[in-house]
Amino acid sequence: MARNTAKTEARSHQTVKRQGRPIDLVHLAKQCLGDEALEYEVLRQFDMRVATYLGRLRLAEAADDLLVNLNALKGASNGVGAWMIADLAMAAEEAIRAGRPLAPEGIDDIAMAVEEVRSFVAGILVNEPAEI
Repeated sequence: MARNTAKTEARSHQTVKRQGRPIDLVHLAKQCLGDEALEYEVLRQFDMRVATYLGRLRLAEAADDLLVNLNALKGASNGVGAWMIADLAMAAEEAIRAGRPLAPEGIDDIAMAVEEVRSFVAGILVNEPAEI
């Protein structure tokens, strides 16, 4: 019981902390040790990765395939601070592990979050300084 309460409290704290931009730019900067060029490269790689795994998620039928793609989305999103995608992917993973099917609406919610984040990333990448 205490473990479940702590987990719920941690999630509610994370939800409050995670409101704002589609990507936590402070988290991203910390992950990249303040290297701006690395941040741009990480965002380019993230953009390609989430597009790939979302496409695979939409095609997946077996629970194992769904879990692999959800886990990949969650991991990539946690790395850059795309908390909404990470939270949705984690909730979908938990539902599948509990024996509940992943509803098409769940995939649609993840897809909307991915598109929002990809649009945000595109806005950042368009302002990337030219290499010298």
